[in-house]
Amino acid sequence: MKITRQKHAKKHLGFFRNNFGVREPYQILLDGTFCQAALRGRIQLREQLPRYLMGEAQLCTTRCVLKELETLGKDLYGAKLIAQKCQVRNCPHFKNAVSGSDCLLSMVEEGNPHHYFVATQDQNLSVKVKKKPGIPLMFIIQNTIVLDRPSPKTIAFVKAVESGQLVSVHEKESIKQLKEEQGLMKNPEQRRRKKRKKISGPNPLSCLKKKKKAQDTKSPVSEKKRKRKRVRIRSRPTSAELSEKQNPEG
Repeated sequence: MKITRQKHAKKHLGFFRNNFGVREPYQILLDGTFCQAALRGRIQLREQLPRYLMGEAQLCTTRCVLKELETLGKDLYGAKLIAQKCQVRNCPHFKNAVSGSDCLLSMVEEGNPHHYFVATQDQNLSVKVKKKPGIPLMFIIQNTIVLDRPSPKTIAFVKAVESGQLVSVHEKESIKQLKEEQGLMKNPEQRRRKKRKKISGPNPLSCLKKKKKAQDTKSPVSEKKRKRKRVRIRSRPTSAELSEKQNPEG
């Protein structure tokens, strides 16, 4: 029975790996119900999850899940201790915490870019997760961990991608990575900085003929020049004229 479960898990993991880029270390998002079921079934999650998935696994949770377990009191004290040992992933509910199920749903929005697994015993949450393609779902049944088969929504999405109607998230990430490696994709800030200037026509003022500067008649330099031109150089008196001035009677 254990071998059969591992075969199914291997098959489902291969499906998510090939179509959605799921890879090790597998990131498992736990809620309070899953932690409580593991406590009741005496399941050592840190040991059994990697063994069941045949690969490295990281147990994760969110602040909203921890806060929800704290508010529920002593009945879920053991589940809270298990959740506190998990890695806490940042959720968008910093100021106003939400329920654990709503928080986990928000973590797998927009195509589940971080490739999270959702581990829960909440039936309502499981139904909502199955409506989103590409999200591996896990639960505990009869004290054993089970990786659920791909949902009909996930299978329909993969068929649409194969027929060329849609582009998978994994393909989008591959295209984005190739563009970054080739330098074809840059940050919007760099685009703004290196934005080319528009080629415009010549400045109309530069096309005008240069006007000759009119001489300023009132400038002090011109007045000096004029004064210099008007000054007459007197000729020196001759010796006869000097003698007449000295002897007017003679």
